[in-house]
Amino acid sequence: MRVVIAEDLALLKDGLIRLLQAHDCTVVAAVDNGPDLHTALLHHHPDVAVVDVRLPPTFTDEGLQAAIAARTQIPGLPILVLSQHVEPLYARELLSDDAGAVGYLLKDRLFDIGQFIESVRRVAAGGTAMDPAVISQLLAPQDQSDPLAQLTPREREVLAEMAEGRSNTAIAQRLYITDKAVSKHINNIFTKLDLAPSTDDSRRVLAVLAYLNGTDNTPT
Repeated sequence: MRVVIAEDLALLKDGLIRLLQAHDCTVVAAVDNGPDLHTALLHHHPDVAVVDVRLPPTFTDEGLQAAIAARTQIPGLPILVLSQHVEPLYARELLSDDAGAVGYLLKDRLFDIGQFIESVRRVAAGGTAMDPAVISQLLAPQDQSDPLAQLTPREREVLAEMAEGRSNTAIAQRLYITDKAVSKHINNIFTKLDLAPSTDDSRRVLAVLAYLNGTDNTPT
């Protein structure tokens, strides 16, 4: 798996390089600013990019803007964001093209190396990997015209677990319900979000994107 890293803190950048290389990843570029990130993404077409939001020169949103610009030119380019803070507006902007292959993790909540590597691989494979704290920030009250408003509290819990990338069995264990109940809730979610029949993996990604976007532009 070929990876581009964008991180301005030298120690963290070096740590990410060593960690990813230890798990059979090839770091094709490691940059510390927005312009270089954009150039690296377009040049290398990596399997996934691990991107800090706030990079030089202004330390605002250079990393994410470079990633979004690159995804415009390379549709579906997998992006895993690492940030010190929850940035709901930036998360929604990244998710706005409904292409999947995105993640948003918080640096100070990365306690498990295995889970981080799993998140990298999941995003590279076209899935989503969202920190629960990010998800909670995106749970703004929905307008009644929004299909998400039709979901029951339990269905929203199931969808939140899906956004974290959990399987049906893992969701059942987390919510203390049966696998059959999880399947029923997920089918209800697909129906209420008007997601046409396709592969389950495809519909799971579309449902998660609709949930995270929190708009009335539900994918069909």
